[in-house]
Amino acid sequence: MIDAAVTELEPLMATTRACALMGKSRATLYRQRRPVTPRPPRPRRTPANALSPSERRGVMDVLHSGDYIDLAVPQVWARELDEDRYHCSMSTMYRLLRAHGEVRERRAQASHPPRTKPELVAHGSNEVWSWDITMLRGPRRGLYYPLYSIIDIFSRYVPGHLVATVESGELAERLIAEAVARQGIEAGTLTLHADRGAPMTSKTVAELLHVLGVERSHSRPRCSNDNPYIEANYKTLKHCPEFPEHFHSIGHAREFCAWFFSHYNHEHRHSAIGWHTPASVHFGTAPQIRAARQDTLNAAYAAHPERFGREPIAPKLPTAAWINEPQKEVIRSV
Repeated sequence: MIDAAVTELEPLMATTRACALMGKSRATLYRQRRPVTPRPPRPRRTPANALSPSERRGVMDVLHSGDYIDLAVPQVWARELDEDRYHCSMSTMYRLLRAHGEVRERRAQASHPPRTKPELVAHGSNEVWSWDITMLRGPRRGLYYPLYSIIDIFSRYVPGHLVATVESGELAERLIAEAVARQGIEAGTLTLHADRGAPMTSKTVAELLHVLGVERSHSRPRCSNDNPYIEANYKTLKHCPEFPEHFHSIGHAREFCAWFFSHYNHEHRHSAIGWHTPASVHFGTAPQIRAARQDTLNAAYAAHPERFGREPIAPKLPTAAWINEPQKEVIRSV
């Protein structure tokens, strides 16, 4: 408080000088020292056109009458008007009912608890997978081929994909089961994350995951940020220079996706995993490749150190991959 700081300085100098040193206005100091007396609220005057107590009781008697007890206010107001009786406006009737605690929402309102933000972390391959479905444009307007694909969020490796003609839980079940079997996933070691589309939340997929011992995780409704890895993979797919404006047939779509995911897994160097291929990180060959890269950089530095600002270091390998990493608390010193 400015008052306490200035009070300590006042024995040594003038109040104006003390306020100037504190960078505060003298008026602020005097306002803080002035006792604040709460001002009592002014009573609200009764409007001249307000109903009298007897008139209010009469309106309530009408609303409580046997003919009107179960009717809404507009129904009562209109029927009384048809009988050549006007008591007050509809808003006044509602106001009187509220004052007596007789107005509430009659319908049962759904109350949903807030969705929990998914927080998933993978420190290695085959710990957390993410999957989704995107649409590939077909040969004519309105015809699309659904592309189902799964991605390992740690290595960015795609262990399985499927191009079909329809979206269904049965096709998703087949894709997931084949990918789990191909990767040799043990029960209780994998979490599968997805959004809340119909195939993702289908009973078929839920039962399969229960049988396989795979934990389920879902995004919050209307929150695409909760499933970023598969969305980024689809962006890479659709921004590929070879990606066509449309596919001539489902065979064409399947052929292209088979080529793309093979190239993505084994040829594409990914920036988020130290410019290694997803397959190299997924199957554990990345540390040897990084060591060889470091040897190459060391030799280049030894030959021409003047070309480097400092000793070069090969890009680091990932240590963890998060979906919604918790924010770290920042402790500020006072």
